[in-house]
Amino acid sequence: MNSLKNTQESQGSHMKTVVITGSTRGIGYGLAEAFLRAGCSVVVNGRSAHSVQRATQDLARQFPPPHIFGIPGDVTDIIQVQNIWDTAVAHFGSIDIWINNAGLENKPALLWEVPPDTLQAVIDTNVIGVMYCCQVAIRGMIAQRQGQIYNMAGMGSEGRLPPNLTPYGTSKYALTFLTKALVKETEHLPLQISTINPGMVITDMLIANIPPERENQAKRFFNIMADNVETVAPWLAGQMLANQKSGAHIAWLTTPKMIGRVLLAPFRKRDLFSNELTTNTANNK
Repeated sequence: MNSLKNTQESQGSHMKTVVITGSTRGIGYGLAEAFLRAGCSVVVNGRSAHSVQRATQDLARQFPPPHIFGIPGDVTDIIQVQNIWDTAVAHFGSIDIWINNAGLENKPALLWEVPPDTLQAVIDTNVIGVMYCCQVAIRGMIAQRQGQIYNMAGMGSEGRLPPNLTPYGTSKYALTFLTKALVKETEHLPLQISTINPGMVITDMLIANIPPERENQAKRFFNIMADNVETVAPWLAGQMLANQKSGAHIAWLTTPKMIGRVLLAPFRKRDLFSNELTTNTANNK
């Protein structure tokens, strides 16, 4: 529990302020908990005022309320994104880390079977929304002369082809290019841009997207490869607090780890779904 705080203290860093888009539940909410546990201040964001209020109230039961601030806002609206930045700065003074976590995943389907409004929403949120957030955060960090931006990678980011998730995978592959381009464009500026990848995280959306006829097979696979938010989020937060370079790729589920899990699967039994209805869940980013 104290490892994150020790990471920050060992570097002599001040208490950081972290903005996490899409943090009213799931991996975003888990990251909010982890950063608060590390002694940071956290700005919680979601599209609805109700979800933001609920999340901030839940966090305030565990952590000092002055370190928690909620700002509703839709990342697909540049005016609302600018308001998130301006309101957070007005409240906390500056922003040290901005995490582009908000994202949507289409239900598994062949591309020509995906409804147009779903396709539009996935690309608007996962690509245009991240671009808007990067524009606003980069401008703000240039003005304050410091800061870090993290884009959330996911299935498709590294070129693998997730079955029946073409819109989502395309959006994540686009973020790989976007991040690399921004690292180059900002190399002489006082800020860093990197990516994080939580791997396969047990989420409500992940579970909802499993067809009934494939549920048992899918759960066997996820019990080998996936993890809970409570396992992954603290590790990611610690790595982000320790990182000091641009262009870093902080990945939980590496290729060697995946190979090791496959080899150990016959000898190790995991059940990540036993409390799936009571744990805090999120999108599979």
